[in-house]
Amino acid sequence: MRAQFVLSEIGVGLRRNLTMTFAVVISVALSLALFGGALLMREQVSTMKDYWYDKVNVSIFLCNKTDAATAPKCAKGAVTAQQKDQIKADLEKMDIVENVHHETADEAFKHYKEQYSDTAIASVITPDQMQESFRVKLKDPEKYKVVATAFAGRDGVESVQDQRGILQNLFDLMNGMNIAALGVMGLMLVIALMLIVNTVRVSAFSRRRETGIMRLVGASSFYIQMPFIMEAAFAGLLGGAVACVLLLVGRYFLIDHGIALAEKMQLVQFIGWDAVLSVLPLVLVIGLLMPAVAAFIALRKYLKV
Repeated sequence: MRAQFVLSEIGVGLRRNLTMTFAVVISVALSLALFGGALLMREQVSTMKDYWYDKVNVSIFLCNKTDAATAPKCAKGAVTAQQKDQIKADLEKMDIVENVHHETADEAFKHYKEQYSDTAIASVITPDQMQESFRVKLKDPEKYKVVATAFAGRDGVESVQDQRGILQNLFDLMNGMNIAALGVMGLMLVIALMLIVNTVRVSAFSRRRETGIMRLVGASSFYIQMPFIMEAAFAGLLGGAVACVLLLVGRYFLIDHGIALAEKMQLVQFIGWDAVLSVLPLVLVIGLLMPAVAAFIALRKYLKV
């Protein structure tokens, strides 16, 4: 097959259907940008989980004097020194525990004042109202239930809390956004495929005379179909390239500059450029192959040889 002929046919087809080709490029770009964004969102959630789950602790809150009247689990009174020693000893014996830190009521009061000094209730809180606690660092944060089962309900223990629960709502929100992005991507993908099929049909109809002549002179099915397939692939590749630009610009303005989330949310571990760059080849490949396959299937029906 002569490359010059194929390229000229591609140019003719793109010029004849310029508006529809533009629509294909935009729809493919948006759907692939959402696809790449969903992949990056999933990577972001995974990165944040790895970062934060490694830092969170299991907190064992101990009963104090005020809890005896309000918390049923502390009906026997405040935790005793013997109970605290026994809890700490049992924690240190557990293989899943990496280290144990005892936070006194005075330390808890100090931390509370540092974090909530501007609130009205901070002025009436006293150290004796604060709970002592053991901050337990686990080797595997997923094994929180082992600690909870061993110490919940023990004398002197008011509650056992996994700090991962505080972060779980955030992760659930991000996962929900990810699912929504995938849903919109699916809709845009269907629209893009419909546009590709219609574009191929219009292009094939507008060149029915040329294809008829090619049939008469014995041209193969592949020879006739190739320009149409390459037109669709070229439009899809342009859409993929636009999607890559959108992902790069989005990462640049959302995290590094513009909105600059990296500066405003310094406690969040954001994905790096390497994660974005690793997604771009997949976006380009899908942008190239998806329209080509759709065009090939459409041509089997509308260009029977």
